[in-house]
Amino acid sequence: MIVKKLIEKVEGEANLNFEFKEGKIAKVDINFNIYRGIEEILKGKPPRDALVINPRVCGICNHAHLIATVKALEDALQKSGVEFSISQKAKDIREFTLACELIQNHIKWLYLTIYPNIYNILGLQRDDSFALKASYMANSITKALAIFAGQWPHSSYAVIGGVTCDPTYLDIIQAQSYIEDAIRFFEKVVIGLSLDDYLSIKSVSNLDKLNGDFSKLLYLLGENGFAKRGKSFDRFISFSNSKISKKAKSIATTISKVDFKYIKEYSQDGSFAKGVVYKDKFFEVGPLARAIINKEPIIKSLHKKYKDSTLTRVYARVHEVALLLKYAKELLKNLDITLPSCNIDSKIELNNIQGIASVEAARGSLIHKVNIENGLIKEYSIITPTQWNLSNNGVAANAMLGLESQEIASFIFRSFDVCSVCTTH
Repeated sequence: MIVKKLIEKVEGEANLNFEFKEGKIAKVDINFNIYRGIEEILKGKPPRDALVINPRVCGICNHAHLIATVKALEDALQKSGVEFSISQKAKDIREFTLACELIQNHIKWLYLTIYPNIYNILGLQRDDSFALKASYMANSITKALAIFAGQWPHSSYAVIGGVTCDPTYLDIIQAQSYIEDAIRFFEKVVIGLSLDDYLSIKSVSNLDKLNGDFSKLLYLLGENGFAKRGKSFDRFISFSNSKISKKAKSIATTISKVDFKYIKEYSQDGSFAKGVVYKDKFFEVGPLARAIINKEPIIKSLHKKYKDSTLTRVYARVHEVALLLKYAKELLKNLDITLPSCNIDSKIELNNIQGIASVEAARGSLIHKVNIENGLIKEYSIITPTQWNLSNNGVAANAMLGLESQEIASFIFRSFDVCSVCTTH
């Protein structure tokens, strides 16, 4: 028996085609049927146009696309022999805005996707405060981000060699107040204890310290079998070095190096989304992958007990909010505004060069590759996190096999934080 289900209220839409045998899901085809064609739009354009076009790939992870774009162009220049440096100030501002973007994405995913859907599955009365909670914290974070980016979404403040903004001490103080406001909300409402006390939790045996909404969610997931459901290949990969990630892969707890050259994209029947593998194997990207590769203690403890289950995956994304809040606070505290914002001539020519770069977006490794000939973009390739996680026969599809309910399968699908608008480019 084949059952088709339209998944809405994610970034874009997706179709899940379930094939049931003996009452259990035997196969899942994941199709994205809305084509956007950003890669085609970029062809023939001046390279710097990508700094304006690419942030419009997605309304949620637009900064990740901007920073991946600028890093790909910078990589191309450096490979061609152009020497330049990026000030620590510019690096820190890029890191801060990207951290803010991840935080607001994760908190909206938590309250607008995970909570409503688990309540629906369990037949619980909906909490009307979910949207308000998501909006409150996301608004605080976005205001802090916009101080440096100028606007949100779709800003283009990151340029080759640095950033366009030149913040004052007053700007930093204002941004700090927004971050502190977000931290207070996270402490009081989400985790029910101080940020430092939460980050001191290293083992599953200490999870009883948690309170707040997150504690309730973990209870619902644990009591309803999601500590066992949603397991996939247990292979993880990340292509960026950052505070929360390392460029590496993890197979059976063994961490090893990765190289862009082993990535392969392929077309998928019935979908505008391309599939992607590494050395012909499917790998999971995202907060869980980052935490496993980075050997985050509490995630290692959860993984040891529950493997790559839905509970572990959900915990990793919320845990990353805590890590990023602390990181954002540190970045503002140490930001040196006396350094230059940009260290390269804006008129430098971009001719006959190629570059590639990766950024850790909210949903995982985002890779941009550019080929420039005669001052125009000849080819532009974007590999999104959703391609890694939602390829047919891939990570998410494998996580849904063997389930008896398409509703539970759809919830597990949503736990990967789906984004089809990024993917059909």
